[in-house]
Amino acid sequence: MRDVLGHFVSGIVVITAAGPDGPLGFTCQSFSSLSLDPPLVSFAPARSSTTWPRIREVGAFCVNVLAADHQEISAGFARSGTDKFAGVAWRPGPSGAPLLEGVSAWVDCTLWGEHDGGDHTIAIGHVQDLGADPARMPLLFYRGRYGVTADPGDLG
Repeated sequence: MRDVLGHFVSGIVVITAAGPDGPLGFTCQSFSSLSLDPPLVSFAPARSSTTWPRIREVGAFCVNVLAADHQEISAGFARSGTDKFAGVAWRPGPSGAPLLEGVSAWVDCTLWGEHDGGDHTIAIGHVQDLGADPARMPLLFYRGRYGVTADPGDLG
């Protein structure tokens, strides 16, 4: 299943929150827009995640859409047991959740709901604020590897 579904290109995001003991975050590949009215997004953290339950408790988070040069950030936030924010520039977003420097887009949310998704949880965020930098191309993931899109100038 992983091999076949790996043929679907996805972006990579880092979900962040302002925890009581400092910033929290994890890398997530399964993110999508869900609804325009009301404005909702969804993502699916693994049930084995130790970070998602802590972000859930906060109730507000920022989805940081990684840019093409953020491969190291993606890898760093995917690791457990390390200071994921070491050497990563960020500022508080509207909810206080870390907004990572140089992302191609960001979506600040409150938790709308959760649903069973097998070995993952399907989390739904209610969009409170968002922004994008059209000059920053997103980091993509395809068949187990990072990739990038065309130069923004090529898009017309």
